[in-house]
Amino acid sequence: MNENISDLTNPELQEKITEELAGMSFTKNFRSQTAEEWYLFLQGFSDPMTKGAVGKAIIHYDLQGNRDIFINTTIILDDPKLFDPALYPLVYAVTDELVNRLVGYASTLLSVHAGENSFQAEYVR
Repeated sequence: MNENISDLTNPELQEKITEELAGMSFTKNFRSQTAEEWYLFLQGFSDPMTKGAVGKAIIHYDLQGNRDIFINTTIILDDPKLFDPALYPLVYAVTDELVNRLVGYASTLLSVHAGENSFQAEYVR
């Protein structure tokens, strides 16, 4: 039986992922009734122009009646070092952890903008 499971990380990259997740922080920049904007900070990366937040997460709540809530999340990473295809596992791990911390287990459509490491995902509870 063929398995569709691939190990995307090497030990050195796994150590970097663990470091970045442990030091990851974020701060809320804006909130309205249907959206939030968060700045994302990582220890080893930053916006090259401002030397500040590496990116931002925009969480938009699409309220459809009282029982159906769907969340659209967009993450934009500005450090060109994160566009390197070799760092895709790091980008994926950071965005996955960010969704878990900010959105939780709600059904979510995710769009990540990180150069060549851009991707879309769907989290369904």
